[in-house]
Amino acid sequence: MIKKLLAIVTRVQTLENLNIVSFDIEGQTLRMMSLDLSDSIKIGCSVWLNIKATSVAIAKNFQGELSYSNQLHSSIVTIENGALLSSIVLSIGEVNIESIITLESSQRMNLKVGDEVLALIKANEISISEIF
Repeated sequence: MIKKLLAIVTRVQTLENLNIVSFDIEGQTLRMMSLDLSDSIKIGCSVWLNIKATSVAIAKNFQGELSYSNQLHSSIVTIENGALLSSIVLSIGEVNIESIITLESSQRMNLKVGDEVLALIKANEISISEIF
Protein backbone atom coordinates (compact mmCIF):
# COMPACT_ATOMS: atom_id res chain seq x y z
CA MET A 1 0.00 0.00 0.00
CA ILE A 2 1.23 3.49 -0.85
CA LYS A 3 0.23 6.29 1.51
CA LYS A 4 -0.15 9.83 0.21
CA LEU A 5 0.79 12.54 2.69
CA LEU A 6 0.04 16.22 2.31
CA ALA A 7 3.21 18.24 2.96
CA ILE A 8 4.62 21.72 2.52
CA VAL A 9 8.06 22.28 0.98
CA THR A 10 10.30 24.06 3.50
CA ARG A 11 13.76 23.78 1.90
CA VAL A 12 15.39 22.73 -1.37
CA GLN A 13 19.12 21.95 -1.56
CA THR A 14 20.60 21.28 -4.99
CA LEU A 15 24.01 20.26 -6.26
CA GLU A 16 24.12 19.53 -9.98
CA ASN A 17 21.21 17.06 -10.46
CA LEU A 18 21.04 15.83 -6.82
CA ASN A 19 18.36 17.39 -4.63
CA ILE A 20 17.44 17.15 -0.95
CA VAL A 21 13.95 18.51 -0.35
CA SER A 22 12.60 19.12 3.16
CA PHE A 23 8.90 19.08 3.98
CA ASP A 24 6.73 19.88 6.97
CA ILE A 25 4.16 17.30 8.02
CA GLU A 26 2.29 17.98 11.25
CA GLY A 27 5.20 20.04 12.60
CA GLN A 28 7.78 17.34 11.85
CA THR A 29 10.35 17.40 9.06
CA LEU A 30 10.59 14.83 6.27
CA ARG A 31 13.45 14.83 3.77
CA MET A 32 13.47 13.38 0.27
CA MET A 33 16.48 12.67 -1.93
CA SER A 34 15.79 13.12 -5.62
CA LEU A 35 17.48 13.30 -8.99
CA ASP A 36 16.12 15.71 -11.60
CA LEU A 37 13.65 17.69 -9.48
CA SER A 38 10.80 19.55 -11.19
CA ASP A 39 11.29 23.31 -11.45
CA SER A 40 7.82 23.77 -9.94
CA ILE A 41 9.03 22.54 -6.52
CA LYS A 42 9.42 25.77 -4.56
CA ILE A 43 9.53 26.65 -0.87
CA GLY A 44 5.98 27.05 0.42
CA CYS A 45 4.26 24.91 -2.20
CA SER A 46 2.06 22.01 -1.16
CA VAL A 47 2.68 18.49 -2.42
CA TRP A 48 1.37 14.97 -2.06
CA LEU A 49 4.15 12.60 -1.01
CA ASN A 50 4.14 8.86 -1.68
CA ILE A 51 5.50 6.48 0.94
CA LYS A 52 5.26 2.70 0.60
CA ALA A 53 4.21 0.92 3.81
CA THR A 54 7.06 -1.55 3.34
CA SER A 55 9.51 1.37 3.46
CA VAL A 56 8.48 2.47 6.96
CA ALA A 57 10.57 0.87 9.72
CA ILE A 58 9.73 1.19 13.42
CA ALA A 59 12.00 1.85 16.41
CA LYS A 60 10.80 1.45 19.99
CA ASN A 61 12.66 2.70 23.08
CA PHE A 62 15.46 3.83 20.80
CA GLN A 63 18.47 5.75 22.06
CA GLY A 64 21.39 6.59 19.83
CA GLU A 65 22.12 7.90 16.38
CA LEU A 66 20.84 6.64 13.03
CA SER A 67 21.57 7.69 9.48
CA TYR A 68 17.83 7.87 8.72
CA SER A 69 16.98 11.53 8.00
CA ASN A 70 13.33 10.81 8.63
CA GLN A 71 12.63 9.91 12.25
CA LEU A 72 9.00 10.77 12.95
CA HIS A 73 7.60 10.61 16.48
CA SER A 74 4.39 8.62 16.29
CA SER A 75 2.08 6.34 18.22
CA ILE A 76 0.60 2.99 17.26
CA VAL A 77 -3.10 3.19 16.37
CA THR A 78 -3.76 -0.37 15.18
CA ILE A 79 -1.89 -3.62 14.71
CA GLU A 80 -3.10 -6.39 12.40
CA ASN A 81 -1.02 -9.55 12.56
CA GLY A 82 -1.04 -11.99 9.67
CA ALA A 83 0.75 -15.30 9.29
CA LEU A 84 4.05 -13.63 8.29
CA LEU A 85 3.58 -9.85 8.37
CA SER A 86 2.15 -7.18 10.66
CA SER A 87 0.36 -4.09 9.37
CA ILE A 88 0.84 -1.29 11.87
CA VAL A 89 -0.93 2.06 11.56
CA LEU A 90 1.00 4.94 13.09
CA SER A 91 -0.39 8.34 14.03
CA ILE A 92 1.74 11.42 13.39
CA GLY A 93 -0.49 14.15 14.75
CA GLU A 94 -3.64 14.04 12.61
CA VAL A 95 -1.95 11.98 9.88
CA ASN A 96 -1.78 8.18 9.77
CA ILE A 97 0.81 6.13 7.92
CA GLU A 98 1.17 2.37 7.64
CA SER A 99 4.21 0.25 8.34
CA ILE A 100 4.42 -3.35 7.21
CA ILE A 101 7.04 -5.34 9.12
CA THR A 102 7.54 -9.02 9.78
CA LEU A 103 5.35 -10.65 12.40
CA GLU A 104 8.54 -11.84 14.10
CA SER A 105 9.78 -8.24 14.47
CA SER A 106 6.42 -7.05 15.76
CA GLN A 107 6.37 -9.80 18.39
CA ARG A 108 10.05 -9.38 19.34
CA MET A 109 9.48 -5.66 19.90
CA ASN A 110 6.29 -6.44 21.88
CA LEU A 111 4.45 -3.70 19.96
CA LYS A 112 1.10 -2.64 21.38
CA VAL A 113 -1.57 -0.11 20.47
CA GLY A 114 -0.69 3.19 22.15
CA ASP A 115 3.08 2.60 22.13
CA GLU A 116 5.17 5.66 21.30
CA VAL A 117 7.60 4.77 18.49
CA LEU A 118 9.76 6.33 15.80
CA ALA A 119 8.73 5.84 12.19
CA LEU A 120 11.93 5.57 10.14
CA ILE A 121 11.90 6.30 6.41
CA LYS A 122 14.95 6.57 4.17
CA ALA A 123 15.07 9.79 2.16
CA ASN A 124 15.25 7.89 -1.13
CA GLU A 125 11.98 6.03 -0.33
CA ILE A 126 9.84 9.18 -0.60
CA SER A 127 8.52 10.59 -3.86
CA ILE A 128 6.30 13.48 -4.92
CA SER A 129 3.11 12.47 -6.70
CA GLU A 130 1.46 15.86 -7.13
CA ILE A 131 2.38 19.54 -6.76
CA PHE A 132 -0.21 22.23 -6.14
